[in-house]
Amino acid sequence: MYIETPRMIIRSFTPEDAADLHDILGDDETMENCEPAYDFRKTQEFLNSFCIGRKGAVAAVHRESNKVIGYILFNESEENVCEMGWFFNRNFWQQGYALESCRAVIDHAFRERKAHKIFAETIDAVKSVRLMEKLGMRPEGIQRSHARDNHGRWADLYLYGLLEEDWRKGQNKA
Repeated sequence: MYIETPRMIIRSFTPEDAADLHDILGDDETMENCEPAYDFRKTQEFLNSFCIGRKGAVAAVHRESNKVIGYILFNESEENVCEMGWFFNRNFWQQGYALESCRAVIDHAFRERKAHKIFAETIDAVKSVRLMEKLGMRPEGIQRSHARDNHGRWADLYLYGLLEEDWRKGQNKA
């Protein structure tokens, strides 16, 4: 996958991305609603096995600095149904980079890969849900007290999805 937006390049991960990816996955605050922050070795293993080996995610590269500032999970869970998720470098939060990058991946999925549906899930009822809604995803349910947070507490899991037909309607409005 290779996608260009005004401020970003979305591409496959390479082994050289380890340090930038660790800036993301090694940060406690960034990983707060997922799992404990990674050490560098775990980041490298994850990069090689999942991001590169299974092609389960793509890198969001900041054009100006050529730095990987985002990890975007983009994984076909079953035919024409893709799971999406994201982590962005905390230094780039609240600047629209995640929205711009994820929107480009969604557009690519529906236009080029002929996806039927894209879905995402989170225990973060604020920031992640807000981004899912900005991306046009709709709530599909809440699994109450379904997952544990990083502190071992039970948390609700929010499920969101976007169907190709709803994406197409949104494109016609733009």
